[in-house]
Amino acid sequence: MKKFTVLTSIITPLDRANIDTDAIIPKQFLKSIKRSGFGINLFDEWRYLDYGEIGMDPSKRRLNKDFVLNKTKYKNSKILLTRENFGCGSSREHAVWALLDYGFEAVIAPSFADIFHNNCFKNGILPITQNDDVVDELFKIDNQITIDLNSQTIKTDNNTYNFEIDKENKKRLINGLDDINLTLQYKDKIKSFEKQYFQKYSWL
Repeated sequence: MKKFTVLTSIITPLDRANIDTDAIIPKQFLKSIKRSGFGINLFDEWRYLDYGEIGMDPSKRRLNKDFVLNKTKYKNSKILLTRENFGCGSSREHAVWALLDYGFEAVIAPSFADIFHNNCFKNGILPITQNDDVVDELFKIDNQITIDLNSQTIKTDNNTYNFEIDKENKKRLINGLDDINLTLQYKDKIKSFEKQYFQKYSWL
């Protein structure tokens, strides 16, 4: 998992509330259990004017030119800004995979669905909770902003906003630790336990 320390990027503004995981990555694309390849179908029903199916060539599909992801200005954006209750609905981890595969490394919103919020940390995306007033201000910004995880700040040209984050989740992101990496930190203790266990229960 990629380490997250400092991120500077223009914001992609998605001014909608209650965006569920089916909107983030529609159900027909969930057949794969790989973590890659979902970015081309992120927000598929809003991004394209035709119905999407797995394996379709996106270059041959009809784009919704009014949708924010299809605007050249936001092509390389790594920060998504949206409204409350982002990631609600079903608990599909594919929603986070799609955001990450597209290129987003942070999402800022007034609130997140709990399971989606946890899945972000497990996969290397930083979900930042800010109140509505701060989110309103960020929607007005047209320049790059900088997110510094160490100092837990969002810096714009004119302001600095602080954000809260759980200590363990912060450690996970800064060190790029997914669940497997976290477990491997205790591999020596695990091996020692297994050795003693099988010596004691040798018939197993």
